[in-house]
Amino acid sequence: MKRWYAITIIMILLITGCTHIGPQTVPRDRFDYNSAIANSWKEQTLLNIVKLRYADMPLFVEVASVVSGYTLEGSVSLGGTVSSTTAVQGDFLSLGTSGKYTDRPTITYAPITGAKFNESFMTPIQPGAILFLLQSGWSADMIFPITVDSINGLRSQVAAGRDQRKGDVAYYRLVALMRKTQQSGAFGMRIIKEADHKQTTVMFFHRKNISPEIKEARMEINRILGLDPEAQEISVAYGLIPKNDREIAMLTRSTLQIMIDLAKQIDVPLQHVADGLTLAGAPPVGDEAQLKQLIQVKSGPDKPENAFTAIKYEDHWFWIDKRDFRSKRTFAFLMILMSLTETGGKEGLPLVTIPAG
Repeated sequence: MKRWYAITIIMILLITGCTHIGPQTVPRDRFDYNSAIANSWKEQTLLNIVKLRYADMPLFVEVASVVSGYTLEGSVSLGGTVSSTTAVQGDFLSLGTSGKYTDRPTITYAPITGAKFNESFMTPIQPGAILFLLQSGWSADMIFPITVDSINGLRSQVAAGRDQRKGDVAYYRLVALMRKTQQSGAFGMRIIKEADHKQTTVMFFHRKNISPEIKEARMEINRILGLDPEAQEISVAYGLIPKNDREIAMLTRSTLQIMIDLAKQIDVPLQHVADGLTLAGAPPVGDEAQLKQLIQVKSGPDKPENAFTAIKYEDHWFWIDKRDFRSKRTFAFLMILMSLTETGGKEGLPLVTIPAG
């Protein structure tokens, strides 16, 4: 009987030794998939910017869903014979185990094309979204040069191409004043719903507890934009010229326009220009143009070692240096804009059936 007790104890230990595999995979899978998707998104964005520099068609493929399925199968066989003391063959005990582990992830990709591409990448960013970014803490001196082509007729810089321009001095003075006012917390915004269900974005300046320096900055903002100094609320609309002195007209860029402007600032190999693969970058307009460069994408024949993100195109590597904080910040802001303009629409995705057994 003692032998049977021993066999029973062994079987109990084998059964209790089996643990659930699911909970153990959550910490590993969440961070691994997060890193993989984030890195591929950065590489895809940089690739499309480089392709635009070479007059190539950009294409975005989003990761629509990730379903990670695991299967763990195990079996234990235990057998034996207990003979009498007079038996010739004696006692016999056999123990066998087998196992099978399967990792079978299901990843669904969805290309952004057609109407969805037009709505996500070719539609100008709403002025209200830009003001939301300002209120959330993003710096005005970065947001405006990237997203706003002109404000009340004052134009920003265009890096290169046929429409290349230096940008109005008053535009960048306005941006500096907006940054100063933003840091003081002296302005805000609200959304007003009209009777016809339309929404109007309104910007307002605080009048109490403001330092003389911020009051002077606000007065200068009014002068530059031609605003009524007595107006407590200023409506913000999309357009080139405001309809009156109580409105700010912003001519904003689309995500595709922003990518094209950033593509013009890429350092391309001279051999690619000589071979006709791309055009040479236009020289800076004026002495201050280089100071307003939004991003620096380097290129070379060898894979870089210190890259924030890097891709290979036309047998050359293009990358953003991980020590270039200004370029990294611009690149991260572009990806946030892409998320803001994402229209969703997953209705066309295939149905994925996961076995429950």
